[in-house]
Amino acid sequence: MKNINWGITGTGRIARTFSDALAKTQNAVLYAVASRSKNKAENFAQEYGFSKAYGSYSELAHDNNIDIVYIATPMASHFNDVMLCLENGKNVLCEKSVTLNSEQLEKILSKAKEKNLFFMEAMWTKCRPVFLKTMEWVKNNKIGNIKYIKADFSNNVKYNPDDRLFRADCGGGALLDLAVYPLSFAEAFLGYPDEIISSAHIRDGIDLSNSITLKYNNAFVSIDSGFEIPLKNNAIISGTDGYIILGDRFFCTCDAVLYDRNGSEIEKFNAQNIINGYEYEIIEAQKCICENLEESPLVPHSGTLSVMKIMDECRRQWGLKFPDEQ
Repeated sequence: MKNINWGITGTGRIARTFSDALAKTQNAVLYAVASRSKNKAENFAQEYGFSKAYGSYSELAHDNNIDIVYIATPMASHFNDVMLCLENGKNVLCEKSVTLNSEQLEKILSKAKEKNLFFMEAMWTKCRPVFLKTMEWVKNNKIGNIKYIKADFSNNVKYNPDDRLFRADCGGGALLDLAVYPLSFAEAFLGYPDEIISSAHIRDGIDLSNSITLKYNNAFVSIDSGFEIPLKNNAIISGTDGYIILGDRFFCTCDAVLYDRNGSEIEKFNAQNIINGYEYEIIEAQKCICENLEESPLVPHSGTLSVMKIMDECRRQWGLKFPDEQ
């Protein structure tokens, strides 16, 4: 596999965690970082070993030596930041949620197809060994037909109107920041639902917590997420012949256990991170680029779009729009 020159837009917490993994991933080159502040970009580049530092996202997007850009800006900025990179011929790995709504995502997917470029949502869960093992168990009919999925992502986070999580202008709220994980998890196994039933606690233009039920012909999904209630945040997939439990923080857990219909343990799977867990999506993106793929078979465009449409419907039911959608 050839070396891949990475560019990063944004220098916040997630960019730092990603860069930690990037620095230790084979064939990944820490090439360029961009911030709206040249000083921040230079400090970040020096700290992590990037060769280039830019004081604008446009400068980074115009650097012809970059193979792929990781978008690590707030969600409300994703659409413009991704489109800037695609317009300038850059492959893109974009943090979740990729956009504010499905309309924006459809424009991105259309542009990526027009430019013959790789685009992927940074849904690291779908690239992790535990998730792939779970998919293998289900596809091999280890639990029979899926009847029920329960997955949560809810923590106790102190309200701070200045934090991006609680700012509508940043695309804040539990839905796009947290619920996207259990929704992506469930959609990967069951697809788009026949019916969506949801409710939320709304404050200052964002949802502080939400509850979502997805109904299918022969199955249903139950999801709770938010900033107000601490939960175990594990996941269960229950079928006609058994069930699977993914450990606490299912979206990044290293553990999964397969049980038969009587509750007897059949198989246990554990896969510790090589670095910090972000390496799996980096490896997948690099593999796809080297194989000239425009989308990842692990994180397909159809799944990302399906989840975005589910979240659109939830917000429609809540009467919730972001400032950029008004």
